Amino acid sequence: MTQASSTGPDAHTARTRPLRIAIVGAGPAGIYAADALMKSDADVSIDLFERMPAPFGLIRYGVAPDHPRIKGIITALHKVLDKPQVRLLGNIDYGTDITLDDLRAFYDAVIFSTGANADRALPIPGIDLDGSFGAADFVSWYDGHPDVPRTWPLDAEKVAVLGVGNVALDVARVLAKTGDELLPTEIPPNVYKGLKANKAVEVHVFGRRGPAQAKFTPLELRELDHSPTIEVIVDPEDIDYDEGSEAARRHSKQVDMVANTLEQWAIRDAGDRPHKLFLHFFESPAEVLGENGKVVGLRTERTQLDGTGNVKGTGVFKDWDVQAIYRAVGYLSQNLTQLPFDDQAGTVPNEAGRVIADENADGAARYMPATYVTGWIKRGPVGLIGHTKGDANETIACLLDDAPGFTPAQRPEPEAVTEFLESKGIPFTTWAGWYRLDAHERSLGEPEGRERVKVVEREDMLRASEPHKV
Repeated sequence: MTQASSTGPDAHTARTRPLRIAIVGAGPAGIYAADALMKSDADVSIDLFERMPAPFGLIRYGVAPDHPRIKGIITALHKVLDKPQVRLLGNIDYGTDITLDDLRAFYDAVIFSTGANADRALPIPGIDLDGSFGAADFVSWYDGHPDVPRTWPLDAEKVAVLGVGNVALDVARVLAKTGDELLPTEIPPNVYKGLKANKAVEVHVFGRRGPAQAKFTPLELRELDHSPTIEVIVDPEDIDYDEGSEAARRHSKQVDMVANTLEQWAIRDAGDRPHKLFLHFFESPAEVLGENGKVVGLRTERTQLDGTGNVKGTGVFKDWDVQAIYRAVGYLSQNLTQLPFDDQAGTVPNEAGRVIADENADGAARYMPATYVTGWIKRGPVGLIGHTKGDANETIACLLDDAPGFTPAQRPEPEAVTEFLESKGIPFTTWAGWYRLDAHERSLGEPEGRERVKVVEREDMLRASEPHKV
């Protein structure tokens, strides 16, 4: 295992100034990494680069608008970005506006925390028909992401959601709620208009395995039943456990709580709320059915437990009458310019956060010099937001261990990188700019008694942020 080192006079100079660190991605993973750096004994100066004009990543553009508790994490992230050792540089696209070679000139080390924002593929026949969507794209739309279309086709009365994780729950809940229910949140006008016209009255969520294998968290699952317009329905025949399932319940309080909630819903009488949300288990998606290029149904194969908590097919198929399908089978990170990438895992190859360039002749990992990853680009899109803290701590520990051997940046002074960006005509935003955008969004919500109304258009975000102004 090798790590680049420096023995010249510049190495001594580097130790007389703060360690300059670039973090690419200003979502929770990147901000937690900055926090871990500042909580160490190291003298650090950190720049967070963000592709969007605003920070917070997944919290702003990946969490359903009716989850204010989760969005409250922003309060903690705010405190990190308020620290004088941290600077935000937003509206900068890595690989286009700035490259790894550029970053090496200005920083002693680079951390990538770019997350995962694409949909993982589901290779079944018909998945590409008109009316078949990726959950990530829909989430980006209802969260007001500036880089997606402003409208969304919501003319299906019966909808299928494939997957049994929290993203599937978010998508199903937003589809089943009325636009007026979501209006008090921060949704922008175009999203409210779209949801107001949504024709969905039945939403079917499909899981390949059983209740004990669902990846819901208990609180998010119970929230489904809080809406006055949504009737949650579970078929009693879908409540089944084998030895592996029972073991999972014994070893995890969360698994047991999810199973208990589903059991209670399965035995109750159906109510009369207007929108029906069905949770189906032991139904493996086999084919999306189409006519004239459009979705007209879903075919599933009934599965059964095999004793270990896994399932096997029974050869019994069923066709479901749906006109739209959303696959929520996982997020996928995107390849980053100048970095190695594991297409299968959807991650940058790494060891404890150190990016692996290749292997030596003896099979030992050879690391890219002073290059690190954290968050979902490091371990894949699994776990909750809080799990990224552990990722960050591990990565930062490695970085600090390696720091004495870093090749010092050629132009470490903070103004060097901003002069570079200005010379390229890039309208980058700042932390002070976020405060201005934040105040603007709050002012838009105030007349309607809402906390904020999210600004969607990138140009409008930039105008409110006043790029370059500190």
